Amino acid sequence: MNTILFEDHPQPLLKRLRWQDWLYAIILCAGALFAYQQYGAYMDAYEKTFLIGAALGFSYLGWQWKPMRLLIIGIGIISLFAIQLYQADLARAEHAFLLKFLISSQSAIMWMNVLFVLAMLTYWFALFRRSEFSGKVATSLTWAAVLMGFVGLMVRWYESYLIAPDVGHIPISNLYEVFVLFCLITALLYLYYERRYETRQLGGFVLLVINAAVGFILWYTFDRQANAIQPLVPALQSYWMKIHVPANFIGYGAFSLAAMVGSAYLLAERGILASRLPKLEVLDDVMYKAIAVGFAFFTIATILGAMWAAEAWGGYWSWDPKETWALIVWLNYAAWLHLRLVKGLRGSMLAWWALVGLLVTTFAFLGVNMFLSGLHSYGTL
Repeated sequence: MNTILFEDHPQPLLKRLRWQDWLYAIILCAGALFAYQQYGAYMDAYEKTFLIGAALGFSYLGWQWKPMRLLIIGIGIISLFAIQLYQADLARAEHAFLLKFLISSQSAIMWMNVLFVLAMLTYWFALFRRSEFSGKVATSLTWAAVLMGFVGLMVRWYESYLIAPDVGHIPISNLYEVFVLFCLITALLYLYYERRYETRQLGGFVLLVINAAVGFILWYTFDRQANAIQPLVPALQSYWMKIHVPANFIGYGAFSLAAMVGSAYLLAERGILASRLPKLEVLDDVMYKAIAVGFAFFTIATILGAMWAAEAWGGYWSWDPKETWALIVWLNYAAWLHLRLVKGLRGSMLAWWALVGLLVTTFAFLGVNMFLSGLHSYGTL
């Protein structure tokens, strides 16, 4: 079945590759080489390593998950085109038509927000009307939102260097940037499972939590005016941030996906939308796999955070409120997986647990910043 992803194949990957697969990898490597030639002088060692790793990693990902190919190529082409339009002058973002209204970082992220809202509404319309065509439109809108969001982050990365070389940094350093990252990661995880299980009925549920993050982005932009690019505070001027934060947000995105699938499970179990939603066994499987993926990446992020703490503060663990609540999140999902894998527990209890887990995770990420103080106080609202 050609819609199943990451299938088990009798042959090794390299023997299954066709000329289209190699052409895709060549295009990525050529794009990475062009980016290095043009902007290598602005890159530090991490960013050069990231560029090479991205070309290789996304080649492999595109081989395994073919829908990613157009996304990755589209991000590269549009981002490089936007960068060319700047002509090394940040002020052109207010004068060049395409930059001002479409592909500057702020414009692209605003388009991402709009597209996510439209996608959510279309998913719910498709669910209630049982419209396959509307479901396909909703999926397309979600892919378009992901495209614009990643273009926004890539262009923002370049814009930070136009402000000043010492200001330039990967755009995952403040709440505005990481909420954009959260939207994109959660959407990609959902799109993978949507295609893997050949169902679009969960899109409206998952897009609810994504659009909650969109609401935060809009509030943070228009009420707090906190969307401007700022120099990194000393605590964040570390290569550990660049790997700790993405790993953390893959975990957050997966946990959020699981919680929304859990909400669908609870509704279907009570006969609400049951005829429109996937079977309970499918919902349970998606919930489990999302939490398993999230737990793996959150564990990696926690280890990376401890190593960062040892370098920055001289100790791997200090029982800072952020660290303590990260441990609570980890223990919560460790217990969830233990009950499912070892005790064989299934059903509504784990669905409720996934929902409560999202509240715990949200407090660990935002609540600690709002109500508690500690070594991570630079992350306050």
